[in-house]
Amino acid sequence: MASQSVALSESIAAFIPEVERLITEAMDEWKVPGLAVAVVQNGEVALVRAYGLRDVEAGLPVTTDTQFLIGSTTKSFTSTGLALLMDERRMDWKKPVREYIPEFRLHDTVATDRLTVRDLLCHHSGLPRHDWIWMPGDLSPAQMLAAMRYLEPSDDIRTTYQYSNLGYLVASIVAERVSGQRWTEFTRARLTDKLHMTVTFTVEDLAAATDAAVPHAMDGDTRRRAERWPIHVTAAGGIVTSIASFANWLRLHLDKGEFEGERLLSPALIQQLQTPRVHVAVPEFAEYGDVHYGLGFRVHSYRGERVVWHGGGWSGWSTLMTMLPDRGVGVAVFTNRTQSAVPDILANYVFDRACGKDPIPWLDRLRERRRKFVAQLDVDRQARKATQRPNTRPSHDLADYAGDYDHPGYGRITITHAEGKLIWAYRGMSEPLAHRHYDTFELPEAPDRLLLDRLAISFSTDREGNIASLAAPFEPLVKDIVFTRSPAGD
Repeated sequence: MASQSVALSESIAAFIPEVERLITEAMDEWKVPGLAVAVVQNGEVALVRAYGLRDVEAGLPVTTDTQFLIGSTTKSFTSTGLALLMDERRMDWKKPVREYIPEFRLHDTVATDRLTVRDLLCHHSGLPRHDWIWMPGDLSPAQMLAAMRYLEPSDDIRTTYQYSNLGYLVASIVAERVSGQRWTEFTRARLTDKLHMTVTFTVEDLAAATDAAVPHAMDGDTRRRAERWPIHVTAAGGIVTSIASFANWLRLHLDKGEFEGERLLSPALIQQLQTPRVHVAVPEFAEYGDVHYGLGFRVHSYRGERVVWHGGGWSGWSTLMTMLPDRGVGVAVFTNRTQSAVPDILANYVFDRACGKDPIPWLDRLRERRRKFVAQLDVDRQARKATQRPNTRPSHDLADYAGDYDHPGYGRITITHAEGKLIWAYRGMSEPLAHRHYDTFELPEAPDRLLLDRLAISFSTDREGNIASLAAPFEPLVKDIVFTRSPAGD
């Protein structure tokens, strides 16, 4: 049974034609190949439809069962799973992580001892993203956990909101230690199977699906087919599902933990998940209130209404889950295109109409912004070139830079010299380096590939003048990560 809404809302069915016209216009402007949408109202699925193509090259349409990678929207599943263990008194998220994972270590010993599971869920660890620990997809969870002790924090524990996918990796390991199941098995058994949701957790499963979307990235204003890059911090962003299945996730949270007559989670814990805890950002538009992070959910106000939501973005994918809990209305939008404004435009329109308000012209506002952004790209490229120091050369012969360079957390970079060029190789990626100036080289721009775009690599010498290390800004909120040259030979 649907929970009682605080306020009545206008029936979604009354304005579905206007929603569909908006979808068509927005998809065309942002060059979104395919889109699936679900709207839940008062405990029922009021709309679930699909538009456009899941595979442009093959001309295959999106269906309501098309499988999409939902990215960081997955975090709401991770926090909800831990809430189940809280409900059963098998875990307390106010307790330190090390009570559940004794080998857990951070760079800061105080943070190591004090960091709680709840701190992980609301991104309050003091650790910035350090995403290139997990992004190549070559490390196991245990290896990523071990690497975290070598990652520099950018602030003290519980002082600043800093989004951390690695924090959700740790949270999933807590769930595994407490439940005795792998996180994927636990999530299926305790959540998605009970909600009749079809889910998988790897890009290999996605590629094997008979009805799977193909991701698309943007190079300026040109849309390109993208690779299906893995996400091995599964609990932070790896769930694959369809819009038809995801509608039931909205129903569970809008009905305060109940689904089809069965209570999965107490209303009190649903409220804890949705409670604002850490300030994220001030609003850009007058219609919004400040954004806060709860536990696996973001929270803000929109035109006086409380909004609980989370987005998911990855190379070639963009999703949005957003709810008006006090009106019993929720919207989910999946697209197979890198992040765009389309999901927000659509959700805001539904919210405006459901609340009986004149819609804000978000399409017009954000279309103009998008066109200015695209026009600015070439200007930015030229500005970057202008920062190069002209007429400089490396201090050593190129062959002198070749070698292995190691960091205890980030791993090994190998530089080789071949045909008058330096070649960079790192954890399965390999690219030629272009000389920028002095002893700094850089990677190429690669908008449609998983690569550290234009990463600047600066070499340093020891007191004898030998190339001794290289440094690169893998994480912009801390000092450049320094890789020390390994001894050559025996």
